[in-house]
Amino acid sequence: MQFKDYYATLGVAKTASADEIRKAFRKLARQYHPDVAKDKKNGEAKFKEINEAYEVLSDADKRKRYDELGADWEHGPQPQPGWGHAGGRRGGFGDGGGFSGTGFSDFFEQFFGGGFRGGGQGFPGFDAEQPARGSDIEADLLVTIEEALHGAKKKISFRRDGHSKVETYEVRIPKGVREGQRIRLAGQGESAGQRGQAGDLYLAVRFEKHPDYHVEGSDLVYDLEVPVWRAVLGGDASIPTPDGSVRLKISECSQLGRKFRIKGRGLPTGANTRGDFYVRLVVQLPTELTSEQRALWEKLAGD
Repeated sequence: MQFKDYYATLGVAKTASADEIRKAFRKLARQYHPDVAKDKKNGEAKFKEINEAYEVLSDADKRKRYDELGADWEHGPQPQPGWGHAGGRRGGFGDGGGFSGTGFSDFFEQFFGGGFRGGGQGFPGFDAEQPARGSDIEADLLVTIEEALHGAKKKISFRRDGHSKVETYEVRIPKGVREGQRIRLAGQGESAGQRGQAGDLYLAVRFEKHPDYHVEGSDLVYDLEVPVWRAVLGGDASIPTPDGSVRLKISECSQLGRKFRIKGRGLPTGANTRGDFYVRLVVQLPTELTSEQRALWEKLAGD
């Protein structure tokens, strides 16, 4: 299994700040997003790599664990219980098995993904002669905001440890799916032999990071970066939403962090209802001043 250099993927130094990592992701994501990439197939693959790198490096805890691994990870400490969100060893990767089509690499799943739940030892309190139940298997499934908005179907492939056969399943992503929600494929987990019941396969939904907005519950939030003068004087701005761009009027003297609400442009909350889309005002401060600009700011400071 190949080590993933997430810093190199985003083109940032290992000492990069959280803001530098976010800016690098947004720049690359806009370049390789399948909707705008000239080469759709390669763009989609690159976009998933960028997403995976940002998934780890944008999370302080994951980044710390990743830094502790290092490029010499094969000779260092291996994953411990609790590293994956299922709390057990990663199913299917012990001797070459694993998933494909989930949107995450084997490396990510090994150290930051799900794992086996249970041990195929049957249920507590049952007689030992009762047939055992196979272990459940869990993996992560990368879902785009557009797929959560409209629903979709995806094909994933799974090869079990020690087996050459590749099993392919079509997974239906329900409209309005939430991050963390698990999609169950009954009976597709580990076998318990001829007499036992097979475990289940669970796919834990993780939202693909979007270069423009992020999810908060059923709502979508877009950070609109504007210069100080725009926040003071007001004006119009074009806002990208999943349903197309909209024009937003920024009122005069808008305060830092102010939210503008666009009703019904969020994720589904019911058959015919949706959350909202919020535009949050982020004021850009200058990083340097010309002598003329300084004179103007000093004049304002003296008024």
